[in-house]
Amino acid sequence: MPLGQLARKQLDLVTAAPETSIRDIANVMKSRKVGSVIIEREKEVQGIVTDRDIAMQVVAEGKDPKSTVARDVMTRNPVCADTNDGVAVLCRKMSDAGVRRMPVLEDGKLTGIITLDDLLVLIDGELDDLTDIIRAESPTY
Repeated sequence: MPLGQLARKQLDLVTAAPETSIRDIANVMKSRKVGSVIIEREKEVQGIVTDRDIAMQVVAEGKDPKSTVARDVMTRNPVCADTNDGVAVLCRKMSDAGVRRMPVLEDGKLTGIITLDDLLVLIDGELDDLTDIIRAESPTY
């Protein structure tokens, strides 16, 4: 199944500009209940800020979240997936890059995001379907 069908779409994306303060980004994370914000300009991914980035690079270093901005702590040019990539390609990219969240692009433009949590929910559903088949075709004990 291509990621274009699995990824969280534009309406679910949480994005910000590179000059957005970390305080504002943290507040958006809290209100939207997400662990990352994609930093973009005109649908072109510039970077990504995660809750871990905020903890390690702002809080732990005693920086002021009001004056520290996204471009100061974001992971620049994050590895991205393409809408035509399949789950196996995505898993390989995530593993190779050591990330849990990946922006999804179509023709180089941001169209969504997919997370490890999304994959786990997908796998759980697939395993449920397989279990139902096995139960239906197995003799009762």
